[in-house]
Amino acid sequence: MSNASRIVAVLGPTNTGKTHYAIERMLGHRTGVMGFPLRLLAREVYDKVVAARGPSVVALVTGEERIVPPRAQYWICTVEAMPEGMGCDFLAIDEIQLCADPERGHVFTDRLLRARGTHETLFLGADTMRGPIAALVPGVEFVRRERMSDLVYAGSKKISRMPPRTAIVGFSVDNVYAIAELIRRQKGGAAVVMGALSPRTRNAQVALYQNGEVDYLVATDAIGMGLNLDIDHVAFSSTTKFDGRRMRPLAPNELAQIAGRAGRGMSHGTFGVTGDARPLDEGTAQAIMNHQFTPLKKLNWRSAKLQFGSVEALINSLESAPQNEHLVKAREADDLGALKMLSRESAIMARTTNAQSVKLLWDVCRIPDFRGISHAEHSSLLGVIFEHLHGGGVVPDDWMARQIKRIDRTDGNIDTLSKRLAYIRTWTYVAQRNGWLRDESHWRGETRAVEDRLSDALHERLTQRFVDRRTSVLLRRLKQKEALLAEVNDKGEVMVEGEFVGRLEGFRFSPDKGQQGAEAKALKAASLQALAPQFHLRADRFYNAPDTEIDFTEQGGLMWGEHAVGKLVAGADPLNPQIEVFVDDAAGPEVAQKVERRLLHFISRKINALFEPLLNLQKDDELTGLARGFAFRMVENFGVLPRAKVAQEVKDLDQDARGALRKHGIRFGQFTIFMPLLLKPAPTRLRLVLWSLANGLQDFPEAPPPGLVTVPTVKDAPEGLDTMCGYRAAGERMIRIDMLERLADMLRAEDSRGGFEAKADMLSITGMTLEQFADLMQGLGYKAEKGERQKVKPVDAVVAETGTPAEGQPVMDAAAEAETTPAAAPDEGSETAPADVPAGTEAIEDAGVAPVTEEAAEPVADTPVAETAADETPVGEAADANVDEPELEVFYTFTWGGNRGGRQGGQRQQGRRAPGGEGKPGGKGKPRGAKGGDRDGGRGKPGRKGGPRQDKGAKTYSARPAKKEKQIDPDNPFAAALMGLKQGD
Repeated sequence: MSNASRIVAVLGPTNTGKTHYAIERMLGHRTGVMGFPLRLLAREVYDKVVAARGPSVVALVTGEERIVPPRAQYWICTVEAMPEGMGCDFLAIDEIQLCADPERGHVFTDRLLRARGTHETLFLGADTMRGPIAALVPGVEFVRRERMSDLVYAGSKKISRMPPRTAIVGFSVDNVYAIAELIRRQKGGAAVVMGALSPRTRNAQVALYQNGEVDYLVATDAIGMGLNLDIDHVAFSSTTKFDGRRMRPLAPNELAQIAGRAGRGMSHGTFGVTGDARPLDEGTAQAIMNHQFTPLKKLNWRSAKLQFGSVEALINSLESAPQNEHLVKAREADDLGALKMLSRESAIMARTTNAQSVKLLWDVCRIPDFRGISHAEHSSLLGVIFEHLHGGGVVPDDWMARQIKRIDRTDGNIDTLSKRLAYIRTWTYVAQRNGWLRDESHWRGETRAVEDRLSDALHERLTQRFVDRRTSVLLRRLKQKEALLAEVNDKGEVMVEGEFVGRLEGFRFSPDKGQQGAEAKALKAASLQALAPQFHLRADRFYNAPDTEIDFTEQGGLMWGEHAVGKLVAGADPLNPQIEVFVDDAAGPEVAQKVERRLLHFISRKINALFEPLLNLQKDDELTGLARGFAFRMVENFGVLPRAKVAQEVKDLDQDARGALRKHGIRFGQFTIFMPLLLKPAPTRLRLVLWSLANGLQDFPEAPPPGLVTVPTVKDAPEGLDTMCGYRAAGERMIRIDMLERLADMLRAEDSRGGFEAKADMLSITGMTLEQFADLMQGLGYKAEKGERQKVKPVDAVVAETGTPAEGQPVMDAAAEAETTPAAAPDEGSETAPADVPAGTEAIEDAGVAPVTEEAAEPVADTPVAETAADETPVGEAADANVDEPELEVFYTFTWGGNRGGRQGGQRQQGRRAPGGEGKPGGKGKPRGAKGGDRDGGRGKPGRKGGPRQDKGAKTYSARPAKKEKQIDPDNPFAAALMGLKQGD
């Protein structure tokens, strides 16, 4: 070249093509060396030069990597690793403004002052270096390069609103990870770039961003050092950083170095802030946009003339002060700090007896503290390495192998792998030093292999954590307006473009549960667009599905298989509810209408089938007058109506009206008017749902398990719930309506005035213990008086006389006996007469007969037991002289306790009605003037058929037509005696 010693400073803002210009200039020479501030940037330029000239002539030398082919002509290095004294034709230093950096500035200043190419030297950097370079480098030329695109301040934006191709900058690892996680949730993923990453990991992460798999990059300020990426916007999550000693705000020129990464080539770029960062003031923003910054005046410097006569002399030379006004003494670096710490150890000082050993100690102290644990820990490791090198000349292979083996593991999370990568960098650096190991090439290969494995594992973990490939692929396809291919398997799993994205549950898409927030919304939007054809196919299949595939829940939901497709809502008519479908909006109104029509068909057929008797009653035009009004009340109450609510209406019905109603299966019970067919489990379940809808309940009550005669009373239940369940609440338990009427038939035969005890049949049909039965009876209006008495033990004579089964013969199960034996023979006018009830409706078909409860019913006093207890004296043998205490048993005496406000107390009460219009169980006689009539109102007296009467009561309620003989005055004080005489006749 014409000018053999040309020195040029190429200065200007970012995106001016300075690095590209330097590469072209170097390739114009036979040999060249370029120094870069970062290992990552050096690797990027190395790849470019290799692509241009081939790997056989290009070398890469960094602190942890050394690729030197035999015929190397072009050396790409980090500034610290640049070889000295090579006499290369071309030499360039990039980012020369780092001469002012507190940590590494003295290295760059040394290269500025002493590094030269024999033909050409280039210093690349910011305009702020013009003054110091002019003062320190004689004969330098300045070339200013202008930015090729505009850089505009865009203010503050939320991370969720960041445009694609954005780099978000953080200044700590935790901050970078937090931002990347947020981007993954909201945007599908982000690549992560940090200075601590190995080149292999960094390149893999950058590839994710560059090839469009992700649209966002989260990085430290490492991207400000020349990394050339397709970035349109740079956002600062903070404007302060920790510089190794303290938190400090970033200077405008430092912000500009990072912000300048936005806009490459001729593409304009923008920058701004996000997160907790405060908006930039106007002056700072203008300075960055106009590239106008305060010029640098002082550069960090440390003497390059080192004295190795002793450790003390070396330290003194390192701490010498500069003689130039443009230079300032650099603050103590890590290598000098380690040297001072080791100089305090007597074992180390004993080995540094000559210049060679002092130089070796200094070379060891220059090993960077990649691990960052503590200065003491780092110095201790350096001391061990120095002792090995000084004592044996090399680091022992077995010791080196143990250090590497502890690190060579790819399990663990991101932080664990990052620490292992930092640790292996120490041994990679050691392996790069000439003469420190017996087989340098072997250990360089070993450390490089471990670093590659850790790098790949770290890239995999970073991608797993911060990139949702599924969401990013879907969003990219949507942005490019490409058609998405969706598939739904028989399990409802949705695959879009081969990626599992969620499940199609009925006609609603449920995204994968691992997604949350904006990420789930984006995934759902992309998936629903792809699912549009699937909704129509599924709607056609649902419309043609049989009713057996559809069902309703006790909360009013409508299910297709195991998926909810709608719910019932209240309509104008309780028996004609409306439908609310569960269909995603993306399916369209046509699909929603088809689903709604199919569900309406299903519920209409279900109501018609289960409530057929009730609907027939509603449609019977032959019912007129009071009968039609009563039929309306039955329909309104879903076929089950407490008698107390319609006592007067029942009283007003004539026998013709009642007969017309009985033809529809209506049974006029003593406590409830009901249609026995509607007490089955299926109609009961549907009745509760419709009743809950009609009453606007939020939580629908569930039907009792089928087949149970009694169930616990529901606490704080809505009024009428027991009736809708087919039960009547009485005390702590509810008894099934049909079984209550059977119990009433039994009670009619008892003396409710004088008192009676529970019979085995009563306990059997209710499945209760004696105490539970007593509570039930009190709930029905009876009084229960508890007592104790000596238990009567059966003897042989009694057994034979009563016909009790002999010992060993099983007694018929109480429930079975109740099913096979009628409770009481009804009189001519009894409601239970077969003539009163249409065939097939007298017995309720359910899951079973009255079950026996867990607690067995206590035996009644007059029920003999055939088997002899183990401790009883057998018949025919003498009793022991010491007779045990008599065994006691608990019994209850029941008397009618309803409406005792009458003047004559219990005597008058025998003919009265229970509170609310319900009569107590009475005698079996026909009502006045009615032949074969029913027992509505419970007007008959208590007493056994054909037995003596206990009390005649008022004539209106007599059990048989009045006799001509004079009636006994119940107010007569001798009434009881007269009654006794009459009974003796």
